[in-house]
Amino acid sequence: MTSAGIEASYPVSVMDEYGNTREIHITGERPLTIYVDKQEIVTLMTLGKYPELLVIGYLHNQGFIKNVEEIKAVQVDWDIDSAVVVTRNGSENWEEKLNKRTVTTGCGQGTVFGDIMENLEDINLPRPTLLQSSFYRLLHNIRVYNEVYKKSGAVHGCALCEGENIEVFIEDVGRHNATDAIAGHMLLEGIDGSDKLFYTTGRLTSEMVIKVAQMGIPVLFSRAGITQMGMELSKKLGVTTIARAGGKHFLVYSGADTLIFDAKPAEKSGSRLETSGNDNENISLHERRSKAELSV
Repeated sequence: MTSAGIEASYPVSVMDEYGNTREIHITGERPLTIYVDKQEIVTLMTLGKYPELLVIGYLHNQGFIKNVEEIKAVQVDWDIDSAVVVTRNGSENWEEKLNKRTVTTGCGQGTVFGDIMENLEDINLPRPTLLQSSFYRLLHNIRVYNEVYKKSGAVHGCALCEGENIEVFIEDVGRHNATDAIAGHMLLEGIDGSDKLFYTTGRLTSEMVIKVAQMGIPVLFSRAGITQMGMELSKKLGVTTIARAGGKHFLVYSGADTLIFDAKPAEKSGSRLETSGNDNENISLHERRSKAELSV
């Protein structure tokens, strides 16, 4: 297997709002076409830091391989923007899967091949126990990461976590790429996901829920939101999904019974629900005046 990671950011000259020239860094983005046994599979847009892990994890999360022993070699060549994979048993039976693809909402247009949606019944995740106090400390620890984002922006980050610790943190131009790279790392290192948590900076879509479930990870959380299908699938697969997570705030969309609320923040006073009758009357008067102005 090659080790062909490339620079994640590059210096460029730009002009700011004052007309001054500044030297900053921008995030790299390269196409990487995956070939398996001389057959073209897909072209991914990637940061290029961990191309081999990305390829292995992608093939696993798409259902093309079940374990790393099925792969004989992975060779990445950035001169031709290609990754060549050689399998041990051939890929002739992939034809039907390749003919059926779904373009997802993933950054840079993710793709789901074959009958992944039909094989979800085989997934059986453990029921985790998550302490609120421990989860808060994990959120705090994640803040020190996002190396490329802090330098040049335009990337998503994903992390494999255990307890309050971040085991692996990977950034890429799309959250699905970062997820696949972590999946590749788990396959190569033989890491079991049953006691892990998965973090992403991006939204929790159906694609993210499926990939995390396939990796055997029971908890998925993000600082962003969640889609309807993402929530429905997380309930079906038993994935605890936590969105809008930052500071002391979070929203549990699935698996609330897995959390132990041992560090509840103080209740906020002065909320809209606690407004007095006079305040409600003033709001109502304001609304009536606004409607009158609009009608005029």
